[in-house]
Amino acid sequence: MREPIIAFKDFSFRYKTQKNPTLHNINLEIYPGEKVLILGASGSGKSTLCNCINGLIPFSYEGEIKGSCVVNGIETKTSSIFKLSNSVGTVLQDSDAQFVGLTVAEDVSFVMENNFIPRSEMLPVIKKNLNMVHMQGFEQHVPFQLSGGQKQKVAIAGVFNNDVKIMIFDEPLAALDPQMGMLAVDLIDELARETNKTVIIVEHRLEDVLYRPVDRIILMSKGEIVADVKPDELLKGPMLKESGIREPLYLTAMKYAGCDIQDIDNICNLEEMVLSDENKDKLRKFFTEEREKVEENKGDVVLSFKNVSYSYDGVEKVLKDVSFDIRKGERLAIIGKNGAGKSTAAKLMTGICRPVEGTVTLNGKDTKEMTIKEIGETVGYVMQDPNNMIVKDLIKDEVGLALTIRKMPQELVDEKVKVALETCGLYKMRNWPVDSISYGQKKRVTVASMMALEPDILILDEPTAGQDFKSYTDIMNFVNILNKEYGKTILFITHDMHLAIENTDRAIVFSDGKLIDSNKVFSVLSNEETIRKAHLKQTSLYNLARKLDIDPEMAIRHFIEFERTLKRNEQ
Repeated sequence: MREPIIAFKDFSFRYKTQKNPTLHNINLEIYPGEKVLILGASGSGKSTLCNCINGLIPFSYEGEIKGSCVVNGIETKTSSIFKLSNSVGTVLQDSDAQFVGLTVAEDVSFVMENNFIPRSEMLPVIKKNLNMVHMQGFEQHVPFQLSGGQKQKVAIAGVFNNDVKIMIFDEPLAALDPQMGMLAVDLIDELARETNKTVIIVEHRLEDVLYRPVDRIILMSKGEIVADVKPDELLKGPMLKESGIREPLYLTAMKYAGCDIQDIDNICNLEEMVLSDENKDKLRKFFTEEREKVEENKGDVVLSFKNVSYSYDGVEKVLKDVSFDIRKGERLAIIGKNGAGKSTAAKLMTGICRPVEGTVTLNGKDTKEMTIKEIGETVGYVMQDPNNMIVKDLIKDEVGLALTIRKMPQELVDEKVKVALETCGLYKMRNWPVDSISYGQKKRVTVASMMALEPDILILDEPTAGQDFKSYTDIMNFVNILNKEYGKTILFITHDMHLAIENTDRAIVFSDGKLIDSNKVFSVLSNEETIRKAHLKQTSLYNLARKLDIDPEMAIRHFIEFERTLKRNEQ
């Protein structure tokens, strides 16, 4: 009989600073060589469970443990973080918390240096690992100065050196562009298959993880395991919706079309899934039926780039001759691969950076003639990394900071802070220290801080990274109210194609500092050349349309139109 490599028995854990346990009644066995996905909404206990496996609990995060957690034959609570690190390697959700080297090469080689590997043997391994994650040429860059997606790639490259039996990937796709996300899933799958390591993935992006097979899905809710099932069983049942997890887009389309999903085998694998003629007919009708078209925005231009170029070092241009207009009340997706120039464009919009060539105009005025404060009265920017924005100790103080600086009456500050915190699902935590919450929750704090200001133009840089579906939905609903009822212009810098499909009308696409496409979302996401250049990936709607021999652009457009009509009728 096989012995489990990880075994929880009647296990519970309560953080020292909290009254109630975060984990309770955990009974779980994971076997050598298994590839397991741990799924659940924010605060369900996923990361805490993993921290019990790798030793961060109780040796970095103190608290009360009841029951047993045995990892590779070791009872964790009587071991040490060093001893457990010989069995367990982890890629953390917050890459900054993981870096130890002053350069990318130093960080990737950290484990090898500690194992006294000769430099001549390390250098080829560093090169190989960075090539695997498309970070060749970044060896001498400072990790903390990279973009969010680049940081994640370096963290993944570093962990491939670990000669351990168990690998934990905590939100590995959160900051990666779609194509790099696929590569990361491929690398993790290859690691699991070829090395027989036990692999545990913690993710919100179910559809992206299921791009490659997993053995089991552990679904968590409120600190308990509520399901331990095969992927097909989870997709066919009600548990995803009940737990606030987004189902794959193709599955949503099949339900809209009236397909009977219970009789479909291998429904977790779109390529291998076999559809009956009846289900094919239902889908073809759904994807080809004409509906009310999405209206084109014809508002005044509020933000404009005219032949804009920018360079950080005065030598290499990271934006090259970029021109586009943004109209009042638009909902726009800014998409492209990591390092393509998206965040740089946002910095130019906010005045943090100024063009070296060309002109950025805000409401017809050249931003070179405006101060950052003047621009900030109109343009709000939520940065990709929440750690770069947060300055106050308490959540409520952070969200109200900008309002207080503007000398707004305290009563009005409290009112606006309450609305923003409730929208982002943080009001009950308003008196918590910011340091005590997760990376995803910090992200929501920064979104709430900017929402409280209600700027005319709101830029959200990767707003869904690390967010569960409920948090994402609450934030998007509020942002869409700002857009529809108050005419606010919303710009999403995002790798999340679900967000683009469901919440934007138009997309502008960057690749290597150039603007390569500007069109309706359904046109951009069905353009194979744009997808290739921008490191995007075909959505599952695109792949489902191809499976049915239907024009993908028409299929994606009709899906968008159906969803918008459905939401209008529900309001």
